[in-house]
Amino acid sequence: MAKVADNKPVVWIVGAGDAMGMGLARRFAQGGCQVALTRRQELPLRQQVEQLRSEGWDAWAFAADARREEQVSSTLLAIEQSCGPIDVLIFNVGANVPCSILEETPRKYFKVWEMACFAGFLVSQAVARRMVQRFENDLPLADKGSGTILFTGATASLRGRAHFAAFSGAKQALRALAQSMAKELGPRHIHVAHIVIDGMVDSGFIRSQFADVHAERMAQEGILHPEHVAEAYWQLYCQPRAAWTFELDVRPWMEPWT
Repeated sequence: MAKVADNKPVVWIVGAGDAMGMGLARRFAQGGCQVALTRRQELPLRQQVEQLRSEGWDAWAFAADARREEQVSSTLLAIEQSCGPIDVLIFNVGANVPCSILEETPRKYFKVWEMACFAGFLVSQAVARRMVQRFENDLPLADKGSGTILFTGATASLRGRAHFAAFSGAKQALRALAQSMAKELGPRHIHVAHIVIDGMVDSGFIRSQFADVHAERMAQEGILHPEHVAEAYWQLYCQPRAAWTFELDVRPWMEPWT
C-alpha cells in the first residue's frame, strides 16, 4: 500500500466506534491529518473508512484487538508503512458493562479491565517507544512537541458508582497510567492528556437503549455531540509545549458535578 502523504500528520484512533470514533476522525482529518482507525470488527470499520473517504478525507482501516500485544505490534508497523510515523494516538476503547458486585464474574471483570486499561497500556507503550526514539534521534520536532497521546476517560475515572465496579476500576487505572506517562514523557516533548467524558454521548446505542432520555436531553442540548467532544481533543493536540493540559473534562451544562 502506497504512503498517502509524507507531510500529513498521522492520527491513530484505537476504539474507533461509530459515534466518538467518527467524530474524532472527521475533526483531525479536517485539521489536515490522515487518520488510521482500529476496532475489532473489520466490516463496520471498513464501512466507516469508506464513508470518510467519500467525504474527501484520508482514512485507513486496521482491524485489530488492542488487548493482544502481537496484534498491536503488527498494526503499528502496518500503519507506519502505509501512512508514516504516528503523531497522535487516541485511545478510545469503551468497556462499560454494568453489573452488581454480587453477580460480577471474574471473567467479565478481567475482560473489562483488559479492554479499558490493559489495551491502553499496550497501545500507548508501543507508540510512546516510537515517539521517544524519534526524539532521541534528534529528528525535527514541531513546536508542539514530538507526539501526542490522548486517553478517553469517563465519569467512572474519578468515582465509582453502584454496578460500576469493573468499569470504575479499569478507568481509574487508565487515568493513573496516563498521569504516570505524562510525568515521564513530558520532558521528552510528548504531550499525554486524559479527557473525562462526563455525560451521555449521542450514539446509536444511546438512541436505541435510552430513547426517552435521549429525546428529552437532545431537546435541551443536554447530551454530548461527538463533533463537539472531538473539538476538545483537537485543541489539546494544538496546545504549545509551554502550556500543556493534562486533564480536561467535558460535560453538558445540565450534567451534575457530583
